[in-house]
Amino acid sequence: MKNKQATGLRRIMAFPVTDLTEKLQGWNMVSVQLGYDDRTYVLLIDEVPERDRGAFIQTELKRSPTYKVLIVDLRLPAEKGDGEARVREILIEGETFHYSYVQPLGEELLLVGARSYYYGRDDYDLNAAVFSHEGRPLRRFLLGDGIQDVQTTPGRLIWTSFFDEGVFGNYGWERPVGESGLIAWDRSGIRVFTNSEADIADCYALNVVSDEQVWFYYYTDFKLCALSGPADRPKASFLDPKRSGSASVVTDGYRFLMDNGYRERDRYTLMRQEKPGQLVPREEIIFIKENGEQLRNGIADARGAKMLLFEEAKLYAFSLGELDG
Repeated sequence: MKNKQATGLRRIMAFPVTDLTEKLQGWNMVSVQLGYDDRTYVLLIDEVPERDRGAFIQTELKRSPTYKVLIVDLRLPAEKGDGEARVREILIEGETFHYSYVQPLGEELLLVGARSYYYGRDDYDLNAAVFSHEGRPLRRFLLGDGIQDVQTTPGRLIWTSFFDEGVFGNYGWERPVGESGLIAWDRSGIRVFTNSEADIADCYALNVVSDEQVWFYYYTDFKLCALSGPADRPKASFLDPKRSGSASVVTDGYRFLMDNGYRERDRYTLMRQEKPGQLVPREEIIFIKENGEQLRNGIADARGAKMLLFEEAKLYAFSLGELDG
């Protein structure tokens, strides 16, 4: 599919809202995600685990690593570049599982591993663990193998999207948990919703706006789907963004910002829904740092109309209102 072209290119100056260089010293980055509470959640590990046979990600680790969670409370300034951030640090020790994501879950923290091995009947990795803010483990459960993304809600729902191995099976799973491509769970890992609306082979992008609004973008149809209403019985509607391979979507329901896909993840297109079911591209956007270089190869995440970019220990935050004001 050829991406439909926007009308022009706009360069937006990006100023970091906080610099985490000191907090990251001696640690290895695992993931950076937005929470439903407007905070940024950073997962760090003291030593990157080796891959099993050089290729497969370990789940149960040979040594017990130390994880550090940074909870970054951003206060976006009136003057760009004058931001302050309150950062809380939580150490999690004594774990032997390989975690990939961290999200808030009410007054608790949810850590999730992207991979889970199936060893036999009733014998598999429990790849989700809930911790207190003191780092104490509270409960564990299975969320399935091949997890692409995890986002939680104020009502303590856990949404998991899956990449192709989680949909079609690997790591011993003949019938994988994530075969539907998208699942919602309650705070204890009980399934609330299983996707049957979209034929997902790989869920490329997830944006959980609230307890009753979720957007996702998927292969092979390259469509955007909106789920609206209670998670156990949502209504689905679809939009065609006319682009392939995007990894992020930022939206307020009318305006949409998506990266340009497989070979242009650092360029974005701003679109508007001007006709039912169709998105019209308005302009392309690239983000420029203070030194004049383009923001590239960073980590991007989105919640509703808010977007987070992370590169070289610096956090950049934007909203659609700022980009299309």
